[in-house]
Amino acid sequence: MPHRILKKLAGGDRRSIGRSNEVVTEVLARPALFRILIEGLASEDPVVCMRAADALEKITVPRPELLRSHKNILFEISGRTRQQEVRWHMALLFPRMNLRAKERSVAVDILLDYLRDKSSIVKTCAMQGLAGLAAQDAALKAKVLPLLKELTGVGTPAMRARGRKLLADLAE
Repeated sequence: MPHRILKKLAGGDRRSIGRSNEVVTEVLARPALFRILIEGLASEDPVVCMRAADALEKITVPRPELLRSHKNILFEISGRTRQQEVRWHMALLFPRMNLRAKERSVAVDILLDYLRDKSSIVKTCAMQGLAGLAAQDAALKAKVLPLLKELTGVGTPAMRARGRKLLADLAE
């Protein structure tokens, strides 16, 4: 029987976030429920996976420390998922994870793979994830800047717009 939090994320289709904002509020009030959302990423229901990823991303803006004890499973899920909605949220989580150098390298590899996704949103979020990691590591920044410049020049309109902002932020 799925946890009541996951039941709140079920139903409807992937064009809606359903009750995920309600779940965000509940988990922020009771952080012990965070692990249930991690379980939701592995659901066989793509709607639950997408909404769990959405909730995780929103929760970790104010509470990034909640990710730390779940790094391994998040790497595993982000590396194997093909679901675009999960991928774009996962890309935004990596810079919030307080990664060591080796973990950051794994995250970069995953994000480089995401840049080959057919979804422009996944590619745009991968650019943002790379920029966030690069802001934490000078050596990585030197490698990521040329890639972001290239993608800003040749990417979709969303990638070009986000790229200009990311490049400006990294230049500060």
